[in-house]
Amino acid sequence: MPELRKDPVIGRWVIIATERRKRPTDFGVKAEACVLDTTTCPFCEGNEAKTPPEIIAFRNGSPPNSPGWEVRVIPNKFPALAIEGDLSRRGDGMFDMMNGVGAHEVIVETPKHSCNFDEMTERQVEQVLWAYRDRIIDLKKDPRLQYILIFKNKGRDAGASLEHTHSQLIALPIVPKRVSEELKGSREYFNFKERCVFCDIIRQEIQDGSRVVAENQDFIVLSPYAPKSPYETWILPKQHQSSFEMVRPDQMPQLAQTLHRLMLKMAVVLGNPPYNYMIHTAPLHQDPPHYHWHIEIMPKLTQVAGFEWGSGFYINPAPPEDAAQELRAANV
Repeated sequence: MPELRKDPVIGRWVIIATERRKRPTDFGVKAEACVLDTTTCPFCEGNEAKTPPEIIAFRNGSPPNSPGWEVRVIPNKFPALAIEGDLSRRGDGMFDMMNGVGAHEVIVETPKHSCNFDEMTERQVEQVLWAYRDRIIDLKKDPRLQYILIFKNKGRDAGASLEHTHSQLIALPIVPKRVSEELKGSREYFNFKERCVFCDIIRQEIQDGSRVVAENQDFIVLSPYAPKSPYETWILPKQHQSSFEMVRPDQMPQLAQTLHRLMLKMAVVLGNPPYNYMIHTAPLHQDPPHYHWHIEIMPKLTQVAGFEWGSGFYINPAPPEDAAQELRAANV
């Protein structure tokens, strides 16, 4: 059973994932991401028996766990958290811990072995976003869960262990520290000004224009004013929404178009880099007026080293105004 343990100094929780145990020699130089042909890749169409049974799939009338799907969601074979069991919160002397209860799922975004977001159609990207939304709505029914993080690791340097394009979902019994910090900061801003800080950011960035990468009727793409890494980019809904699952059906095509075009721009400007993206959304069963869901995209162009780990400061050699201008100018 995995465990959740709390750092008593800064309040950060960590997952001790016993199911993903590594030997000391496993922490050396990373191997290349697995480049598998379609006969051995567990995520490729025709190899459904190589994965745990699917949770949901968008299919063309074919039976479950068989070919004929467009997007497929499966349990992670080596989960960081386990869906079975009770939280059993307890102390270990002065320390706090609980059982590692949660969910860890893989969203296989396409049956094609090598087809990244910039190579998909807008409709295919939209199908992936619908899968995210459906899984959040279903997992919200579990009273043990407080937060759902959806993220994507693309490329070896971003942490991907399989080449076949996919994203992941981890449902947690606590709110992650990074999101808690965003919630705290946005709450303090709201208490002082009675406005959502993200809504104010959107208004100011539209007026200024220098850090706007793209926009359509419902969504905007920004290079944030103080990015942690080069070419960090955010996608936000223009109208206030606290949670990702609040996206309306008529808005989903625009969100897919926004994400798809941004991935095309990054591929052109940065040469198809490894990246991470994550959806930051409100905790489950909450609709805070001060919080605004958003997608953060982080190309892996620099290494986090001793100064960053030791201080919490990030050194970014690419001004966001320059990054936005280059992405904005990309002809896609």
